Amino acid sequence: MSKRKNSNGNGRRHTTQASVDQAVKSICDIMRRGNCAGAMQYVPELTWILFLRILDEKEHREEQESAALGVPFCPSLESPYRWRDWGSPLETLPEGQTNKRVELQNAPQNALFGFINTELLPHLKGLKNRPDASARQKVISEIMTGVERVRIDTERNFLDVLDKVHQLTTEAIDPTHVFTLSQVYEGLLLKMGEKGNDGGQFFTPRQVIKAMVQVINPTVDDTVYDPGCGTGGFRAQSVEHIRANLGNDATAEQLETLKQRTFWGREKENLIYHIALANLVLHGIDKPSLWHGNTLTGRETYGGLFDG
Repeated sequence: MSKRKNSNGNGRRHTTQASVDQAVKSICDIMRRGNCAGAMQYVPELTWILFLRILDEKEHREEQESAALGVPFCPSLESPYRWRDWGSPLETLPEGQTNKRVELQNAPQNALFGFINTELLPHLKGLKNRPDASARQKVISEIMTGVERVRIDTERNFLDVLDKVHQLTTEAIDPTHVFTLSQVYEGLLLKMGEKGNDGGQFFTPRQVIKAMVQVINPTVDDTVYDPGCGTGGFRAQSVEHIRANLGNDATAEQLETLKQRTFWGREKENLIYHIALANLVLHGIDKPSLWHGNTLTGRETYGGLFDG
C-alpha cells in the first residue's frame, strides 16, 4: 500500500532559475526515453500537460476566493477532467480520498491511455462547441486542438512525467528569484530553432523583449498587438509590465480590462500558436484574442478567438 504524505504534494521549493530548469530537464529526460526524442516532440507534450496542471491550480484558487467572497464560481473543467482527478498522485490526496488516476492505475493495462486519448482529449477539444462556452473554455479547446494522443510510449513513463509536473506549482517556486511558471520551458523552445532540430524558429531573448517593453511602456489604457507573436513573449512581458505599474492600486475594472480586452495577436505556425495560447493563459489573460493564420496573406486557420 502506498504511504501518503502529509503535504500538498508541491515538492521542494525552487529558489533559482537553474533549479527550475533542472526540474524541467528531468521531465524531458523521461520524455526522451519515452519516445519523444527531439524538442519538436517533447516541447508540445510538456506544454499541454503543464498547462492543465497549472490551470487546475488556478481554478482551485479562484474557487476558494469565490467561496470566501460568497459569490458563485463556474469552473472551466469538472470531474473527471480536472488535473486533480487524473493527474494528482495518490500521496497528495487528503486521507481517505481517491481519484480517477487511482482507479485507472488499478484497471487493466493501458486504461490510463484509453481515458486520456478517447475521453479527456476529445472532451477538452469539444469545449468551444458548447453554446454557452466561456472565453477560457474556447482557449482551452484551441490549446488542445493540436494534441491527437499521448506521445509518451508507456504508462509508466507517463505517470513519472505526471508526478514531476505536479511538483511544478506556483507555490513551490520563489517569485523573487524565478520568472513566472509559464516561462519554465523557454529554454526548450529555443532548442526548436537550433541547428539539428527541424523547428526553424527564432525566439527573441527575454532580455531584449523586456527592454523593448520598458521603452514602449504600455499602460492598461492601451491595446497591445503583435502580428507575428510567436510564443507570446512580447505580450506576456507586457502583462507583467502593466501589472507592476498598476501595483496594489489597480481597480477591478482595470484588472478585467487587462484580462479580457488588452492583448491581440496573430500567429501562423500550428505548434507555436498553441504554445502562445497556453503561455498567455498561464499569465492570467483569460481572453488572449489570438488569430491563427497568415498575417501577410490574410488566410485564416481559426479566428474564433479574435472576435471584435
